[in-house]
Amino acid sequence: MNTHLDLATHGIPLWFLVLSLFLPRICIVLAWLQHSMPHYIPSVVGIIPAIVALLIPRLLILFWIYSDQGIGLWFLIHVIGLLITWGGGSSRVYTRRRVTYVD
Repeated sequence: MNTHLDLATHGIPLWFLVLSLFLPRICIVLAWLQHSMPHYIPSVVGIIPAIVALLIPRLLILFWIYSDQGIGLWFLIHVIGLLITWGGGSSRVYTRRRVTYVD
């Protein structure tokens, strides 16, 4: 396995790599509207990529980064973002109910 740890961008624009960490669905739509990634987002979108983009966009972005750059620093940054999002998103909030006694 070949791993390179540089912030090089090959076919994916830098704005997409940075903003997709925070707003993945919006970045996918913007890239599709701008046609800035024609190799990854075809002009005719099938049903399966559309469903994946809506349900789990971070996995789709990871797939695009892996197909373009392999396992590099951008891929690892996005994997960490995926783990933080999925790991911390399901925490439960416990609230204490205040009981008032009426005499």
